[in-house]
Amino acid sequence: MKRVSKFIRILVAVCLLGIGANALEEGTDYQVLEKPLNAPKDSVVKVFSYECPHCYKFDKTVTPKLFSELDGVKFIPYHLKTKGKLGETASKIFAAMIALDEVSDVSLLSDKSKFKKAKFAIYKATHDKNDDFNDGKDKARFIQTALSAAGVSDADYDKALASERAQEILKAWNNSYDVAKIQGVPAYVVGGKYLINVKAIGSVDAMAAAVKELLAK
Repeated sequence: MKRVSKFIRILVAVCLLGIGANALEEGTDYQVLEKPLNAPKDSVVKVFSYECPHCYKFDKTVTPKLFSELDGVKFIPYHLKTKGKLGETASKIFAAMIALDEVSDVSLLSDKSKFKKAKFAIYKATHDKNDDFNDGKDKARFIQTALSAAGVSDADYDKALASERAQEILKAWNNSYDVAKIQGVPAYVVGGKYLINVKAIGSVDAMAAAVKELLAK
């Protein structure tokens, strides 16, 4: 009888541990998007804006650490063109750089990535140097800031931007606003379907665990 009671206690403890390991709560830790993004199941989309200081901080610290813990999970950036006076121009730059990186088979998280170089050049100018590019009127200098950092010529930029792939990316990014309006940016969407509540998760390790749990749904 004692053995049976001990077995039951152990079984209950194991069940409780199982519940604790699957602790994500819909509506608190994440929500299901009414309009899912057209993204692979094994992916995390990051919706961001060049003008968002939190996006900059997350890209310096959270994003690289998060994906170092997510083996085989694809990082897909979505830039929000509706934020910032040069938001649409930034989207064109980033889409063109991604198209070039894909042709060269370079990860967007790599320090060799033209997308990453262009993105951080714009981040640094905007947030570290407080450069507003003449209140958004100096579009040419904004573009050159990104292209110089990425080592891309005007001609190569124009060609990449006109490519079918860059235009496909820009079209997909039109859905960024529907995600951003829910809880702002940066926003992380797992499998195109689950929007993580970053504030509720609390840490990068917990966020990685949340992504893994949501990917398994």
